[in-house]
Amino acid sequence: MEAMKSTATAMIDSFPTDVTADRTLLAECITAAAECAQACTACADACLAEPQVTQLASCIRTNLDCADACAATSRAVSRHTGHDTSTVRALVRACAQACHSCAEECDRHAQAYEHCRLSAEACRRCHDACRALLSALG
Repeated sequence: MEAMKSTATAMIDSFPTDVTADRTLLAECITAAAECAQACTACADACLAEPQVTQLASCIRTNLDCADACAATSRAVSRHTGHDTSTVRALVRACAQACHSCAEECDRHAQAYEHCRLSAEACRRCHDACRALLSALG
């Protein structure tokens, strides 16, 4: 994760014009969303490999929805040229909600499946990063 954070920070710092949002919070949101997208994708795949896959259908769906929301948010938050702040806020808000829902769903299976526990942790980190960025964006 540290290498991704360094890349996100370096890319923000290399932007040729002013970046109006808090650079640290932007980098944390980008990194957390990218990591969460990967964790949720991997968790959904691991759920598909479990013998009780039919009992994990909701978890799989929630993980895939969260992964999509996180991937879109990471990309949108990475762009600073002529961005629409209201659209960025809406995406970050949706990402936070998807992460909250996914963490709750994965927590239901976390004692039985390590991949669900890890996904829930990634979702909580991303949720917190999104909420912090939302607060800074006003």
